[in-house]
Amino acid sequence: MSILDNTLPYCRSCNQQHLQLILSLGQMPLANALLTADQLAWSEETFPLDLVFCPDCTLVQITETVPPEKLFREYFYLSSFSDTVLENAHQIASRLAATRRLNAQSMVVEIASNDGYLLNNYREAGILVLGIEPALNIARKAEAQGIRTVSEFFNVALAQRLRDEGMTADVIHANNVVAHVADLKGVVEGIGVLLKPDGVAVIENHYVKDLIDHVEFDSIYHEHLCYYSVTAFNNLFRQFNMVMVDAERIPMHGGSLRVFFQREEGPQTWEAVGRERVLRLLTEEQDWGVGQFAFYRDFGNKVAHLRRELLALLRRLKSEGRRIAVYGASAKSTTLLNYFGIGSEILDFVADRSTVKQNHYTPGTHLPIVAPEKLLEIQPDYVLLLAWNFADEVLFQQAEYRKRGGRFIVPIPELRVI
Repeated sequence: MSILDNTLPYCRSCNQQHLQLILSLGQMPLANALLTADQLAWSEETFPLDLVFCPDCTLVQITETVPPEKLFREYFYLSSFSDTVLENAHQIASRLAATRRLNAQSMVVEIASNDGYLLNNYREAGILVLGIEPALNIARKAEAQGIRTVSEFFNVALAQRLRDEGMTADVIHANNVVAHVADLKGVVEGIGVLLKPDGVAVIENHYVKDLIDHVEFDSIYHEHLCYYSVTAFNNLFRQFNMVMVDAERIPMHGGSLRVFFQREEGPQTWEAVGRERVLRLLTEEQDWGVGQFAFYRDFGNKVAHLRRELLALLRRLKSEGRRIAVYGASAKSTTLLNYFGIGSEILDFVADRSTVKQNHYTPGTHLPIVAPEKLLEIQPDYVLLLAWNFADEVLFQQAEYRKRGGRFIVPIPELRVI
């Protein structure tokens, strides 16, 4: 594969230059760059979106790096609007508070802490917390809820500064952030600097095997620079003398990994069963071909097949006079709608629970974003569920719409009508 001049010429993890193209999505708008009515006439920025594989360290990644300031200084995603996310956060916080025996002298830090949805669980238990959140609008929301928040991008310099100020972490959380950072090595090195000798870093991210197996191509957008396997995580963190002490697969976002790291030179305070889980997953990945391009090669054909199926269904319904809306003004929806070429000729509006997103328009497709109550007011015949990773939650919340005869179209992991 030849790497274009405006793309990354080397792997973000191992710096090798043997990147192989998995899928090109062409020029795409930024996934969370929602528009106001006044901005609809403006020319939107678009950037190349190409997914590649590194055979040297197994990391799957995109080649384009959009400046973080453009992506994250003002942000529309609030974690606390999802009951599923809140429950996941509560479970892992309660588990670590108990197993790590955290108390009022302990410190928990979260990188990309959003509105404090996770750290609030620790704060309510009397444990010291510190959020690091570069999005200024969201950091203010966290502060208003009593979560001390540093509104900066996390890196080695910030980690060292916090350490010099006497703040070291018993636990560092990084949920769905190690995929987002342009300064990948700086973030991982900073985690090691900020951790106490016996501290633990807990990292959650989308699992690349689920992405490939379930055709979750809509998880590919400019904020997501990297897509991890256990092997890729291990190869990355080992460069900074950090040891993976546990790993598990969790159902979040259509299939994620939760991995745990400790400093190599510190006391190992993790049960042996955790190491066994790591070894088992590493072995499984070798068996399904994590380091072989053949595993990823047919991904583009699977996406093309899904596109044909979904467009055929939507066009047939539209030809029958059916009204069709969307649920979920998510980053995923930006990728799917723009790459599949689905807009206002088929869809009426997008419903979303987030009040921050309402009264805006979707990137590229310019569909109006409204409150979910609009579904009962308009009662469209079908709703394309693009927040499919929260399908159970949404279907439960929309029980009345469904009772009145409304039906949901769920495109991923396989096209189905509910």
